[in-house]
Amino acid sequence: MFMRAIAVAGGLAGAAGLSQFPEFSQQYVQRLGGAVDELSRFIAAFDADAAKFDLDREAALADLEQGGRMAAARAESVRRTVARHARLSEDLSVLRQAGPFTRAYEAGRLGDREIARATWADFRPALPLTFEGGMFGGAGFLGGLLAIGGIGAVLRLFWGVLFGRKAARRGKKA
Repeated sequence: MFMRAIAVAGGLAGAAGLSQFPEFSQQYVQRLGGAVDELSRFIAAFDADAAKFDLDREAALADLEQGGRMAAARAESVRRTVARHARLSEDLSVLRQAGPFTRAYEAGRLGDREIARATWADFRPALPLTFEGGMFGGAGFLGGLLAIGGIGAVLRLFWGVLFGRKAARRGKKA
């Protein structure tokens, strides 16, 4: 009876946790969109500066690299920014097209540490009153119930093996 209550508590904890995924992923996508917009503005300004000298982006970066240590460091940071922009833009495109269930499948695209950290810092759990929140909650409940139930079954097995042998030995001595 006690283990059933613990298993139900585990199921409720799983439901509470997993039901928050749709809202967290939505807030992550909103922050991701803001990050992509800001990186796009930075890259557009860099490209505009390069165009003033009749250079494309790669030629402007090569020109910067020739200008000394500071310019070379700046060129490298711009290259990293352009690469991050490309990665985040692709993630944003996929996540915007995905529904809440597909977002779970694409959860690896929620992996930018800066954005995830900022999203988590502002995230406040709420009661999920949407269909997808209920579905994720149900999956979390079953997962928690099965996990705690499985742990309980393993513990009962070891308990029986450990104390079952001692009881058998005591029975033979009598």
